[in-house]
Amino acid sequence: MSYDSTFSPSLRARTGALLDRSAVRNFILIVILFNAVILGLETSDRVMAQAGPLILLLDRLCLGVFVIEITLKLFARGFDFFRRGWNIFDFVIVAISLIPATQGLSVLRALRILRLLRVVSVAPSLRRVVEGLVNALPGMGSVFLLMGVIFYIGAVMATKLFGASFPDWFGTLGRSGYSLFQIMTLESWSMGIVRPVMEVYPHAWMFFVPFIMITTFAVVNLLVGLIVNSMQDAHHEEDNARTDTYRDEVLTRLSEIEALIKAQRDPRDP
Repeated sequence: MSYDSTFSPSLRARTGALLDRSAVRNFILIVILFNAVILGLETSDRVMAQAGPLILLLDRLCLGVFVIEITLKLFARGFDFFRRGWNIFDFVIVAISLIPATQGLSVLRALRILRLLRVVSVAPSLRRVVEGLVNALPGMGSVFLLMGVIFYIGAVMATKLFGASFPDWFGTLGRSGYSLFQIMTLESWSMGIVRPVMEVYPHAWMFFVPFIMITTFAVVNLLVGLIVNSMQDAHHEEDNARTDTYRDEVLTRLSEIEALIKAQRDPRDP
């Protein structure tokens, strides 16, 4: 028997089973969180002055663990590794960390913190949240389009109504849109913007109050509702998949038991 036909498949199977163990996944999660702390310490000049070489060494060790993990996954799964979006996500993040941070690519040093996003691919609960968010994107697109139309209408009206007296806030469509966004978030909207405007335009509340009611309390809550529904659907799909897997296992065991019973009942061949 050749090495490729016997030893390599069994070794790949054992490697894949090892990577799927909860202990290994928890270890990778701990390394990710530890590496996030290390990257945060690198931003402190005081800490780097005292323990810079040690921190850089620990960062390289964490990166080495990630590289070994990705290499083992590629060995165990082959090209099937790239059929899962989360594997591609992990591969890209680790690949970015391996690019040397030269003078022209110094921004990549800051991108190393993206390794923390690998927590999403390791933790099933976070994965479910992201999948729910992605599934909500089509519906969110319609809501964003509606929001854009409302903001454009509001920006045109605010520029024409209040632009002459408050050019810093409503002098152009861009400034009006930004001011309306601040109002939508309810950040200093009353004392910071609306009340000063009402000192010049006493009836300005007739514009701002309906705008807040439509955007903050209606459209934004509609967006939140879409995300929550998508997350619930993703959770139900995961539960259904887990139930189907358990059912298949039970049916397989029952079939094996029936085969054993049938074999015991049948007379042996002479």
